[in-house]
Amino acid sequence: MKTGTLYLIPVPLGATPPADSLPANVLAIVYPLKHFVVEQAKTARAFLKSVGTATVLQELELEELNEHTTADELDRLLAPLRAGHDVGLLSEAGCPAIADPGADLVALAQQEQIRVVPLIGPSSLLLALMASGLNGQCFAFHGYLPAKEIERNKALRNLEAESRKRQQTQIFIETPYRNKALFESVLQNCLPTTRVTIATDLTLPGESIQTFSVQAWKKKTPPEIERRPTVFLLLA
Repeated sequence: MKTGTLYLIPVPLGATPPADSLPANVLAIVYPLKHFVVEQAKTARAFLKSVGTATVLQELELEELNEHTTADELDRLLAPLRAGHDVGLLSEAGCPAIADPGADLVALAQQEQIRVVPLIGPSSLLLALMASGLNGQCFAFHGYLPAKEIERNKALRNLEAESRKRQQTQIFIETPYRNKALFESVLQNCLPTTRVTIATDLTLPGESIQTFSVQAWKKKTPPEIERRPTVFLLLA
């Protein structure tokens, strides 16, 4: 039997209408789907309600995939695809499988030669890099840095050294309520000439993307980043 297609469906980065950040052809692909793998069913239903589906919301098949999903549960999520049904993979925000547990499902699908189709939509990492003015030819994303201060400071110094050695833009994120602590660590541990970008609330009305050297940042009023989705970038 022919297997279904796994569609990687982007989700708006915030409370903006899907039509403002998702192309019409993406919405058209989502419309007929009946099977979805999602990070949280509640927020996924809200998104699907906003874009519209051919099947009434209550009859859609939504399976959750998050950091608590076991290997056996992950394998089971491929069942609709093996049975020939198309499946949509949703992240909580942005693009699936990028800093997202959906990457594990994509890896299994690739192993079984199931067709995987990425759809166009907002990625906070690429949007931040595009607007940063830092090196877009050589860059690396490191996800979350250590939460403990000593380990975080060491990680930042290592990233800066690697950036200087390779002229590589380093990209990282933090849980929003720890944004301020991370920013303070950057200012305390990086060299004065290192350029740092703070990209907050991307695609939202309060969007702010600013790049300054560490020395210049220290002379400015800190940006309002606490509890706001933020991407950090640096280039030594």
